[in-house]
Amino acid sequence: MTALANHPFTRMNGLGNEIVVVDLRASKATVSAAEARAAAQPPAASYDQLMTLHAPRTPGTDAYVRIYNNDGSEVGACGNGTRCIASLLFKETGKKALTFETTEGLLNCWQADASGLVTVDMGKPRFAWNEIPLAKKFRDTRGIELQIGPIDKPILHTPSVVSMGNPHAIFWVDDVQAYDLAKFGPLLENHPIFPERANITLAHIVSREHIVMRTWERGAGLTQACGSAACATAVAAARLKRTDRKVRMTVPGGDLFIEWRESDDHVLMTGPVELEMTGTFDPALFSQVGVD
Repeated sequence: MTALANHPFTRMNGLGNEIVVVDLRASKATVSAAEARAAAQPPAASYDQLMTLHAPRTPGTDAYVRIYNNDGSEVGACGNGTRCIASLLFKETGKKALTFETTEGLLNCWQADASGLVTVDMGKPRFAWNEIPLAKKFRDTRGIELQIGPIDKPILHTPSVVSMGNPHAIFWVDDVQAYDLAKFGPLLENHPIFPERANITLAHIVSREHIVMRTWERGAGLTQACGSAACATAVAAARLKRTDRKVRMTVPGGDLFIEWRESDDHVLMTGPVELEMTGTFDPALFSQVGVD
């Protein structure tokens, strides 16, 4: 029997990034890739990311979190989803700060202010080619040799690459709406240079304090917001000395605020969350795909 059939869920969003949260802290059950894909079927529980909460594995943490894209693939970081689960647990526990454990390590969260904004410490970015990872060595990941289109007139080229617990490629453009990201995103996500696939972002630097971006999210597709992509893009722009270390990131769903903290190199992401609905998973979702 699947852990999700008839199980309650909470549907939330972080700037339009659709997040479904499932509390499994009272159970030893886990969710398989097939179950995660089945749970993503519309209408009620369709999502960009599924966040499952499990009992803490490490003393001092508040929960162990597993994160799934809607294609069933598991990832180690989702900034918008982390803000959503933090918001739920702030209300449940009365705490002002929380620590979650994921496959990529610990994520600390706290209430930014009385407005309901939540801040997540996304940790340190990684820049080495084998940490991102890339399929071959590049000495300087501020811009790698990769392009879409003719050699003499590429459509997109020379992305910055960064890991925020997941791989990101950022292409710098003058207008993020001028490109068919639904067409180019899947090609670039699955390019052989990215052995674990990659999140693909188009970014326009408006000023030293403001960036506009759109993201094709690995395993999820076009998204209204991708928190880890916003972090990666802010870091990449600062590495190129084109922005300051505190920036406003405008994504299709709204604004995130990113600080690449100089004291310890940690990346802080602040933004809103919204509760959309609660419900239970229809068992028919899982029988249709052979999960029961």
